[in-house]
Amino acid sequence: MMGMFKFILISILVSIGGGECRKEKEVQEYSSTDIAYNAISCRAHSAFLTDFGAVGDGKTLNTKAFQDAINHLSQFCEDGGAQLIVPPGKWLTGSFNLTSHFTLFLQKDAVILASQDISSWPVIDPLPSYGRGRDTKGGRYISLIFGTNLTDIVITGENATIDGQGELWWQQFHKGKLKYTRPYLIELMYSNSIQISNLTLVNSPTWNVHPVYSSDIIIQGLTIIAPITSPNTDGINPDSCSNTRIEDCYIISGDDCIAVKSGWDEYGIAFGMPTEHLIIRRLTCISPFSATIALGSEMSGGIRDVRAEDITAINTESGVRIKTGVGRGGYVKDIYVRRMNLQTMKWVFWMTGNYGSHPDDKYDPNALPEIRWINYRDVVADNVRMAGRMEGIQGDPFTGICLSNMTITVGIKGRKKMPWTCTDVKGISTGVTPTPCDALNGQAYGKDVSGCYFPEDKLPIDDVELKQCSCRMN
Repeated sequence: MMGMFKFILISILVSIGGGECRKEKEVQEYSSTDIAYNAISCRAHSAFLTDFGAVGDGKTLNTKAFQDAINHLSQFCEDGGAQLIVPPGKWLTGSFNLTSHFTLFLQKDAVILASQDISSWPVIDPLPSYGRGRDTKGGRYISLIFGTNLTDIVITGENATIDGQGELWWQQFHKGKLKYTRPYLIELMYSNSIQISNLTLVNSPTWNVHPVYSSDIIIQGLTIIAPITSPNTDGINPDSCSNTRIEDCYIISGDDCIAVKSGWDEYGIAFGMPTEHLIIRRLTCISPFSATIALGSEMSGGIRDVRAEDITAINTESGVRIKTGVGRGGYVKDIYVRRMNLQTMKWVFWMTGNYGSHPDDKYDPNALPEIRWINYRDVVADNVRMAGRMEGIQGDPFTGICLSNMTITVGIKGRKKMPWTCTDVKGISTGVTPTPCDALNGQAYGKDVSGCYFPEDKLPIDDVELKQCSCRMN
């Protein structure tokens, strides 16, 4: 009789739905093996996806099971939080929304598969700082894993997999048949205290990880893989975010491994939310047609205080690329990069002031970007075609560029070219081989420089320590 009562009560709780917090006593005991992981927060309550009718055969659609589980667990958000455990299996699903004080935990050999039924994906408004979708005008398909206005969210696992099954989306994009912009794998908006870690993300329809209008973010230990010819499959794109730490990630991508953004032309200028206080460390990147780290091109809200160190790139188009253009406005400033090890590159450094894509024809041609105080140091690069392609904007030069302690070896394909090309840029350099162009060969504007600056103070996100979480499932 008591078992029947519990079944009826949990059914009532699930049917209530929504993301609202409800504080009630837990009504079911769950069974599995012990689980342990590191996270920004540990949880008092747990459930398995299979408790909500999910079937991990790779064929059964589990969208309702995911959402029912999260809606049920949201009642505990003010009572120690809750975690949803995804066990081994192949779990086909459409988009689902997260809740606050919540952990999505994927056990070893669990695979979340994104549905390929495009008609079943909800459409949401474009980002206000972009004014339209990136693929098409108008709205965009909601991300596979989505959340907005949340706090304290953890998405982690035992190196389990989230597979976007992007081939269908890439084909539709190339054929021009998309009505709306493709979905991301993970997007969190207007949220804070975020952790995304210890997962493998493959075959995203477009960008993989997109925190936007958010703060206090840790992205750690991700493996991200997409075919190198897949369109716009950026790895990690912090967008109008502050206090972010990205570390120990391995990315093979059809686009930029990391792209730092903050809005597009007049929409980004009006929204006015920069990306700032960003740490990128111990990144490995392979992207033959794009950048290891890109700043822009959507940077109209501003990008500042980016600290990247211990970066490895192999067979990648460029090490660091700044992308902007007339109409962007905004700024990219106080950028610090050190200890890069690069192998087989087209360019080590690339600055582009003529990036021409615009959301519409309403951009302000007088909105010129400010690019200054760009610091690159301690770089070893082998088998590159060019050391640097530095192109500012006529009448709006990129200034305050500093280069120091670099050994760049030009490969056979680049020996007939100038190692550096520079237009509308100004900076200083010391200890750089091959010698930069005259525009970058100043000496600290009249003073000697022993090395470009890299801040040694700690940002607040570096003080966030992960806790050892565990749960015993009876």
